[in-house]
Amino acid sequence: MIHVGLNAHLLARQAGYRTAGIHGYIYGLLAHLRRNAPDDWRFTVLVGAGSDARFDGLDVRPSRWSTESPLRRILWEQVAQPGQLRDFDLYHALAFVAPLALPVPSVVTVYDLSFIHYPQVLPASRRLYLRLFTALSCRCARRVIAISHSTARDLHVSLGIASDKIDVAAPGYDTARYRPLPPEQVAAFRRQQGLPPRFWLFVGTLEPRKNLPTLLTAYAALPRGERLPLVLGGGKGWDYDAIFAAIARYDLADDVHLPGFIPVEDLPLWYNSAEVFIYPSVFEGFGLPVLEAMACGTPVIVSDVSSLPEVAGAAGMRLPPTDVAAWTQALRRALVDADWREAARQQGFHEAARYRWDDTARQTLASYRKALSS
Repeated sequence: MIHVGLNAHLLARQAGYRTAGIHGYIYGLLAHLRRNAPDDWRFTVLVGAGSDARFDGLDVRPSRWSTESPLRRILWEQVAQPGQLRDFDLYHALAFVAPLALPVPSVVTVYDLSFIHYPQVLPASRRLYLRLFTALSCRCARRVIAISHSTARDLHVSLGIASDKIDVAAPGYDTARYRPLPPEQVAAFRRQQGLPPRFWLFVGTLEPRKNLPTLLTAYAALPRGERLPLVLGGGKGWDYDAIFAAIARYDLADDVHLPGFIPVEDLPLWYNSAEVFIYPSVFEGFGLPVLEAMACGTPVIVSDVSSLPEVAGAAGMRLPPTDVAAWTQALRRALVDADWREAARQQGFHEAARYRWDDTARQTLASYRKALSS
């Protein structure tokens, strides 16, 4: 009997954690782990006090600590947790950091190194903690799991982790949710939201690494009759003033719409309603919105940096993130080239099919076996 403990304290207390990001990755992995594992393996999921998390075939062990506060979670991870781990054969830190005083072998998952490349997004104390303890956790772990080949390369270059110690377990997506929807349902959603029949869409947090001022500059270079309305869906992150300044500078208020944060239950309708999905980001650990858009049958235009080329594959267009002229030309082609849109749509289905949560679970289990045998 192999007993694996998984630190899932970054799952939020309520069901809303299943939406996206780290929470969505952890949930998707745990929901598919049992059915892909050997029968004689046992899994215990460590969660915070008050969590409603439940997973078929997995034991869930709530802490007596409420760990929603980052400081309390750090204290629990480093001080209270280690003494509770001796009954495990292997410990999986599902988000960057493992206890330094760890009595059993470990695996650690790293999503991206944005705290190194974009340190301004975090308070100094949290940034320093992540930078120091992620590096230490990866060096002490027997295996490190990255969610993309891009993050795996970054771990090697930025933290000096040996490439042969890193495994890749990319996320999947909810195949029942992200799919082409009936035309009448999409048309009703457009009417409800007051959307035009044709528009371009971006979804993501409004922050510098999403590179939206470049997109807006390229968009503004098109005559108004040669561009579609542009929807920038997402909540405000940090240092987003440049986005609104670009909208004002190019007089785009009538053409660029900002609906704010889009709830996960509405995302498939937004993807299905858009004619093209645009993602000019300069840095992503994976780029889940690109995968979701392709699964919904929406052609994509993405930057050709970090993880985005591996997610989009041969679908859509890939462009240098700061080449304004290239983005203008891509938007012009997206508007007029129906053959390209259909080819990108069909290739997007093919690329999206490469990502399944069952594969994520199997790749994670393979990493466990390597850790146990090393």
